[in-house]
Amino acid sequence: MTFCYRILLSLLLLFLPLSLSAQSAAPQVSPATAQPAPWWKHAVLYEVYPRSYGDTNGDGIGDLNGITEHLDYLQQLGIGAIWIAPFYPSPQVDFGYDISNYQDVDPQFGTLADLDRLTRETKRRGMRLVVDMVLNHTSDQHPWFRGSAGSRNSAKANWYIWNDGIPATAPGVTPYQKRYEHDGKVPPNNWISMFGGSAWEWSPFRKQFYYHRFYKQQPDLNWRNPEVEAAMFAAMRFWLDRGVSGFRLDAISMIYEDERLRSAKELGGVDALGDPRLDKLYLDNLPEVHGLVRRIRALVDSYPDHPVLLGETSTANVADLDHWYGGASQDELHLPINFMIGFVGTNIFSADHFRTTIGEAETGTHGGQPLIFFDNHDIDRSIDRFGDGVHNQQIARLIATVLFTVRGTPLTYYGAPLGMTTQTPTRKEDVRDPWGIAGWPKQKGRDGERTPMQWTPGPQAGFSTNSNTWLPVAPNYRTLNVQTESADPGSMLNWYRTLIALRRSTPALLDGSMTMLNPDDHNVFAYRRTAPDGKGSVLVAVNISAAPHTVQLGTGFAAGAQKARTLLASDPALQNVTSLDNLVLPPFSSWVGEAQ
Repeated sequence: MTFCYRILLSLLLLFLPLSLSAQSAAPQVSPATAQPAPWWKHAVLYEVYPRSYGDTNGDGIGDLNGITEHLDYLQQLGIGAIWIAPFYPSPQVDFGYDISNYQDVDPQFGTLADLDRLTRETKRRGMRLVVDMVLNHTSDQHPWFRGSAGSRNSAKANWYIWNDGIPATAPGVTPYQKRYEHDGKVPPNNWISMFGGSAWEWSPFRKQFYYHRFYKQQPDLNWRNPEVEAAMFAAMRFWLDRGVSGFRLDAISMIYEDERLRSAKELGGVDALGDPRLDKLYLDNLPEVHGLVRRIRALVDSYPDHPVLLGETSTANVADLDHWYGGASQDELHLPINFMIGFVGTNIFSADHFRTTIGEAETGTHGGQPLIFFDNHDIDRSIDRFGDGVHNQQIARLIATVLFTVRGTPLTYYGAPLGMTTQTPTRKEDVRDPWGIAGWPKQKGRDGERTPMQWTPGPQAGFSTNSNTWLPVAPNYRTLNVQTESADPGSMLNWYRTLIALRRSTPALLDGSMTMLNPDDHNVFAYRRTAPDGKGSVLVAVNISAAPHTVQLGTGFAAGAQKARTLLASDPALQNVTSLDNLVLPPFSSWVGEAQ
C-alpha cells in the first residue's frame, strides 16, 4: 500500500463514523422519481448468528445483549440493517430453526425487553433490524403440534401434514419405505428429509405419519388450513408492531408440497447421508406459494417505513427467480436470495460465471433489485470455498469488491469483514450440528461457519468470559479480530469499511446502471457503473486468476474519455493508474476507478 493511500485511508476512517451515521439517517432520493427510495435499496445487510456474536452473561452462548453491545462496530462498518437468525423459544434441535413459541425470546438469548432495546438502539444509530421468520415448520414441542399429535379430534388436528400411510404389502412399496414400517403401515411415498431418512415419522398417539422436510422434531405446518395462515400472520404482526423492519423468510419455497403426495422421481445414486437422490418437483416451488407470498407482501406493505421481505428461495435459473419478485407486478419478495451467483455451479469462481449470473440477475427480473451475497450460516465461508490456499486474502478482497460494487443490495455475514475462516471439525465427537453427526464423515455439518465472532486478541477472542464456548474459537483469532484489524489500515476490515463508504458516497455505485465490459475475457470480470444522471462512471475490474492479465476498459467511451483515476485498488501496482487502456491487473487483484 502506498504512503499516500495510507494517509487517504486513515483520514477516511477517522471521519467514517460521523459520515455513515448521517447517511444512514437521511432518506435517499431516487432522481428518476423524486420520491424517497425504500431504505433496503441502499442498505448493506449483515447477518448475525446470535449464538456466536457476543456473550454478555458468561454462559458461553451469544445473546441479544451481545448484539446490542457491538452496534457501534456495525455502524462504523457502514451497515444499514442487521438480519438475526432465530432467537425464539426453542429446544435447539436445529439451533433455533425449531420454534416452540413465535412471540417470545428464548431465555438463553435474553428477554423481550432485550429485543426491544436492541430494536431501539439499532434505530438510534440509523440502522434497522430484520428477523428470521420460519414459516414452513415448528418444533414438535410447540403447543400447536402437541395438540395436533395428541388426538385426531383436537382443535389443531389439521394444522400439520398427517397421513395414514399405506399397507406394507401394497404394490410398489419400496424397500426404503419398508424401513419405516409401523403397525403394518409404511409412509405414503418415498419423500426424504433434508437431514436424512424418511420425511415421514410415525405418531403412536394418532397412529399416523406426519411429514417433516427437515428433522423429525420439525413437523411441517399445513398451510392449506386457513387457521395456520391466520396464526402465522398474527406472529408476523407481533414483531412488526414491536418495530422490526422486515423478515427473512426461511425455506419459503418449501411451504407447500404435492397435495396428492405422489412419490418423487428417483435420480439414481445416493446423497451424502446415504439416501436415494430424488427430484424435487413435488416438494419445492409449488404454485400455491406465490399466492401466499403476495399476501405476506400485502401485510408488510401495510406498515410504514418499507419493511422488507427477504426469502430463502430455491431457484435453478433467473426465470424462476423472477417469479419470486412477482414478475412484472413486483408484488412478492423485495429481495429473493439468489444462490446462483455465489453458491451454485460447477465453476462458480470464474469471470464467466460472475458475468453470466450477475448479468442475468441485473436484467432478467423485471427491474427487481438483486440481492448479492457469498456467505451465510449454512455453508463454508467464501474465503475458503474460493481460496486456493495461497491467495486467500487477495481472493476474499476480490469477492468483497464484487459484493459492494455491482448493482444490488449486498448481504454479508458476521466475520467475513475480518477474513474469518471455516473451522470444520476434524473429529465426529466435536460436532455439534446434528446434520454433521448424522452424515459424518461425508457431511460434516455447519459448525465450521458458525464459530464465535473474533473481537479482540484476548481470551475467547472477546466473545465470552467463559472458556467453554458453545463452539471453539478459531485459533487465528489473535490476528484476525476487530481490535487488531481496526488499527491496521491495510487490514481486511478496513478494506470492507473503505468499499462500503465508497459505495455509499458514489452515486454511480449506489444507484447507477451496470454495463458488462470485455464480455469474452475468461479471466477478468469488468463492468461500468453509470450515475443515474449520466454524469460520472465508475469502472471495476477484478482478475479472477493466478496470473497477471491486461484489459482494455476504454472501449465504448467517447474520444478523450479513456483517462482514469484510481478510487481503490488492492495492489500497490494499481494505485497510479491513469489510463483505461492496457491496464495490467496482478493475480487476484481488484481495481475500482473513475473515468475522466
